Amino acid sequence: MGTIGRKIVDMDVKQLVKVLNQAFSDEWLAYYQYWIGAKVVKGPMKEAVIAELTQHAADELRHADMLSARIIQLGGTPVAEPKEWYKHTNCGYDAPDNPFVKNVLAQNIKGEQCAIMTYKKLVKLTAEKDPVTYNIVLQILQDEVMHEEDLQAEMEDLETMLKIGKGK
Repeated sequence: MGTIGRKIVDMDVKQLVKVLNQAFSDEWLAYYQYWIGAKVVKGPMKEAVIAELTQHAADELRHADMLSARIIQLGGTPVAEPKEWYKHTNCGYDAPDNPFVKNVLAQNIKGEQCAIMTYKKLVKLTAEKDPVTYNIVLQILQDEVMHEEDLQAEMEDLETMLKIGKGK
């Protein structure tokens, strides 16, 4: 990172790198959760859900890329060993052991809600202290809010379809 680029960060850079690595770990686990969910999901509306999960997986991978670039700019190193992601994660990982579409959607909604809270904290942490990181985490927060909305809309559509199927 450049000399002036480091000086504009008005906080403990090592601590910032630590929390960014936590978010970076979350993004990789979210990427895999979406990616594998899109491969194994079963049930009604499967094709629409696959398309949504695939798009969200691409977004999570883009988030990991944004965070890794910022970690490196700050003089840190992104978590390099995948098994370490579990040690650093805020939100964890829910394997789609039951691939029924409703279960997969619920798992991913839960993950997005955790991500929203994580990035809300990062926005507060970096506001007026690190404008570059602030912009990055704000962009990611906007995506996570949109993801939650998308997934909840899919869930509502599924529940409506299931009720109609039962004649309610």
